[in-house]
This record gives sequence, structure tokens and C-alpha cells, in this order.
Amino acid sequence: MTSTSLTPTAIPSTATAIVVFDIDGVIRDVGNSYRRALADTVEQFTQGAYRPSQADIDALKAEGLWNNDWEASRELIYRYFEQQGSDRSQLDLDYDAIVAFFQQRYRGPNPDDPDSWTGYICQEPLLLQPSYLEQLTAANIAWGFFSGATRGSATYVLERRLRLTAPVLVAMEDAPGKPDPTGLFATVAALRSRNQIDAHVPVLYAGDTVADLQTVEQARSLQPQQRWIGVGILPPHAQQSPSYAAEYSQRLQAAGATIVLPSIEQLDSAQISSLIQT
Repeated sequence: MTSTSLTPTAIPSTATAIVVFDIDGVIRDVGNSYRRALADTVEQFTQGAYRPSQADIDALKAEGLWNNDWEASRELIYRYFEQQGSDRSQLDLDYDAIVAFFQQRYRGPNPDDPDSWTGYICQEPLLLQPSYLEQLTAANIAWGFFSGATRGSATYVLERRLRLTAPVLVAMEDAPGKPDPTGLFATVAALRSRNQIDAHVPVLYAGDTVADLQTVEQARSLQPQQRWIGVGILPPHAQQSPSYAAEYSQRLQAAGATIVLPSIEQLDSAQISSLIQT
């Protein structure tokens, strides 16, 4: 795989669009990694009584409040015990223990050392190739990443797996969680500064969850002078059946997606040109 480099002169000031990508479910398939770690964690902290399905996780995330999978794990644990008649205020849940267990499943027994990771993160299929990003660059389209993943996890896929050089990235540690658009604004500002892009250039944000599209809606309300376009991407687990794919697409459209695509690589320069011209 060839290295893709981002430099201050990679995109001229004649850039036609900015595309910001979510990572999980868009750049990499996390159905058997993050989501598996989430299910493992809920199962562990309910003493094996409850393991959430993909549909259970999707239903929670459709609420638009649970982009952080550690918090989503805790919430599903709370809800399980509430269904058993317990009051969450009386439950002695250790959030740090939840995070630590999750990280050991996702990263491995040495979660702070990327060189020794052996967890689920090592098995994630990629959903795009560097050649796709190179084609965007060739078409004068600037691109970067805004993700709720930790910086370590995001850097692992972008730099180690995709071999990107210093990509513009705003991760969990850098901004409030979605749907707060602060991180999206920061990503766009960094791309504009790096590539000398005019303020009027349209911005597309591609994501796979309700929170991602709600982020675009909030960005639009706070910066109405900027053109914001939400692009929904169907994650692989949502494409197991036509009926579920249709249901998932409707959720994304209801949250503000202008278009929903089954693959991020379908958001090519021609599709982007069509979206910004409509």
C-alpha cells in the first residue's frame, strides 16, 4: 500500500469541497470489534445475564446520545438492571472498571502500547483504500477526520493501517462528544488553514449514526452562512438484510442525511459534485 501524504499544499485554494469522515462504520468495520467489546462489557457487568444484540446497540445509538461506546456500555448495563426492578442511583457501577474491561477486549492486555495490541482492533476490515483519498485530492477535494474514537484507536487505523501521513484528525480527547459540532468545526478550520481554502467552500460530513447526522444539523444551526451536507453511510452490519438496511437508512435520513450510501467509496468526486450543485 502506498503512503498518502497531507501537506499544506496538497489541495490548492481552488478546492471545490471539504469532506470530513467519521471513522467507525465508515472507514473501518467495527461490527466485530468496538461493538463486540461493547457487548462483552455489558455481558460481563450483568454477570452474564444480558448480551446486547446489534439491533439493541443500534436502538440505543438511534437516540443520538450514545456515540461514546464506554458510556453506551454503562447505559445498557443500567437499563438491564432497571428492567429487573433496580434503581440506577442505587447501583454501584465503577465506570473506570467498565472502561478498563472494554479497552482490554478492544485493544488487548496492554491497551496503552499500540505496538503490542492483540485485541479486536487488529481484526477490523477497512472500508476504503488510500487510492480513494488520492482520487479526492486529485479532484481538489480536501478531506479529514472527526471521530468519537480515541486518538490512539483512530491513529492506529489511519496511520498504521491506511498509511496516511499526518492526517487532519479530531478525536475523542480533542472535542466534546457528538452531536456537539465543536469537533467538526475544528476539523474544518484545520483543513481550511492547511490548504488555504475559502470560507464559502461546502462541507460534507459522512457518518453512520444518528448522532453523526445530528452533528451536521447543529453545525448548520450555529453556522448558517456555511453550507453543510450530511451524508449517511450504511455500516456493514446494517446491510445484513434489505429490510434492515432500509430501516437504518430511514433513521439516517430522518436525522438529516441528504443521501445515504452503502459504501464510503461511493462518495466519489462525481457524487460530491452532484451534491454540492443541488
